[in-house]
Amino acid sequence: MFASSFAIVAPIFALIAIGYITVRTGLIGQSASEGLSAFVFVLAIPALLFRTVATADLPNLNPAPFWLAYFIPLATVWLAASLFARLAGRDRTERAVIGFTAAQSNTVLIGIPLILNVFGEAGRVPIVLLLAVHLPVTMTVVTVLIERGGGAAATVKLIRSLVTHPILLGIFAGIAWRFTGQTMPAIPLSILNLLSQAAAPCALVATGMSLVRVSFSGSRLLIVAIGALKVILHPLLVFVLAKHVFALPPVWVGALTLFAACPSGINAFLVAERYRKAEAIASGTIALTTLLAVITTTFVVTLVALR
Repeated sequence: MFASSFAIVAPIFALIAIGYITVRTGLIGQSASEGLSAFVFVLAIPALLFRTVATADLPNLNPAPFWLAYFIPLATVWLAASLFARLAGRDRTERAVIGFTAAQSNTVLIGIPLILNVFGEAGRVPIVLLLAVHLPVTMTVVTVLIERGGGAAATVKLIRSLVTHPILLGIFAGIAWRFTGQTMPAIPLSILNLLSQAAAPCALVATGMSLVRVSFSGSRLLIVAIGALKVILHPLLVFVLAKHVFALPPVWVGALTLFAACPSGINAFLVAERYRKAEAIASGTIALTTLLAVITTTFVVTLVALR
């Protein structure tokens, strides 16, 4: 069973490795890497999410248990990481960045391809339901924690960044289309399908390319602790809550657990870089959890396949 699960996960991380090697060896320049990432975020993933929301047969389910099963563990690992950072003598901004690093999964570049590879079309709805709230919640919390007392300007900047984010725009546009009650015309649907098909492989290669910017450095003990919280405790808590407390459908349990098992997202490094705080911690955690995720996601795939 583990071997078959690894066969599912291996192509995901093989594409990440290909992206990393092409930039590290100079076969593709860093500017091309940034261009591919922009394509994924601005066109491919929003097209996938728009098509899913606009055309999928969405079940009539209450999303609250689904969100609680994910965000209660997220808050737990965030607080635990912040406590570790406090014990290590880190200041308020560093604690916020480190907590964010432990809680923020790479849902877009790794989570979406991984879940689609495991569950196929059945995984699209839980993907949309989580992405609709994941980014707004985590980005709002980390911004508020860092910029407390920043006044109206900080609030306006946060709201602007959220309402113009391509991922959220793709979801909201899909919702708007559903309200029209119209069938998607053949040509636009074909265009969306082509862009959607490019989303997963391009996202994985772009992830590997972005890893050239990060490294395993800084306080290694703290990085290891945060990494364990991210790829071990977070998915374990999510699985227990989703399956045994909220009794969610098997595909939803699997999708949530795989999201939680994803490595720390590049957004953590970008936030650290923006505030010039804990950059080495964020960078090292991303590098470590991406390596560990090869093993942990394989275990998760095995676990959800057995249920």
